[in-house]
Amino acid sequence: MRETPRPQGTAGDSRTEHPQPRPGRALAHTTGASGSGTPHRSDGRPPQTPRGARQTDPGGRPGTTPPVPGRPALLLISSALCATLFALITWQVVARGPLRALDERVDRAVVGEGPAGLTEFLADLGSLPVALPVLAAAVAYALHRHRRTQALAAVLAMALVPALVAPLKALTDRPGPLTPETGYFPSGHAATAMVAYIGAALLVSRRLMPVAVVLTVATGIGLVLRGYHWPLDVLGSWILCGVLLLVTGLLVAGRPVTRRTSRSSWRTPSRRTGPS
Repeated sequence: MRETPRPQGTAGDSRTEHPQPRPGRALAHTTGASGSGTPHRSDGRPPQTPRGARQTDPGGRPGTTPPVPGRPALLLISSALCATLFALITWQVVARGPLRALDERVDRAVVGEGPAGLTEFLADLGSLPVALPVLAAAVAYALHRHRRTQALAAVLAMALVPALVAPLKALTDRPGPLTPETGYFPSGHAATAMVAYIGAALLVSRRLMPVAVVLTVATGIGLVLRGYHWPLDVLGSWILCGVLLLVTGLLVAGRPVTRRTSRSSWRTPSRRTGPS
């Protein structure tokens, strides 16, 4: 009579063999490389990584929502540079410094140049009846897109234009190029055009930024050629509004970005119990 083979593991055997998997059957859990018993998919692929555990490259690619480094510092530095440059120009205008003398020589050389109809049209681009409807349309578009914070920032930037320009006009008391009347520095038309057109481009699409810059520069050229403002009046307005647009640009650039994630990436791996 043939002896029946005994099992490899007995009560007296000091070594215990791990259960052997049955042929053709996929295990739901296998021991990881580190031996920690980390669960794996039955098809051999690693489980989906939870969103909070994803690693990103130095550029902060999709997978996490890290804060953008350095943006507040960049805003602060840019605003400080604009404020310093504006203070320098204002000091030269009030003190009748060499920069103001150069400004007046340049203006006398170019005032009256160009077709009168064209230069008048360019100067009118900075008037409230022309510039405000453009910004209002952009604000309405932003509200339609549920971007209330950005729309409010643009409205506040435009509201601050007269609040800043009017006291500075009274403080500097600079006469105009073709009139002894004072109150021409900085230019209100140039400030209105810059905030309206560039603010509208920030609200609607960055692709419109070249058009906004062209309209802003064209307004300043028209104001100078028609003799409505000195070149420094226009330049001072642009620098003054730079701070307002930096703040507005920061808010517009900080709008939330919608990420499309497949449903499978949110599924948690099933925790089935392996063979005992």
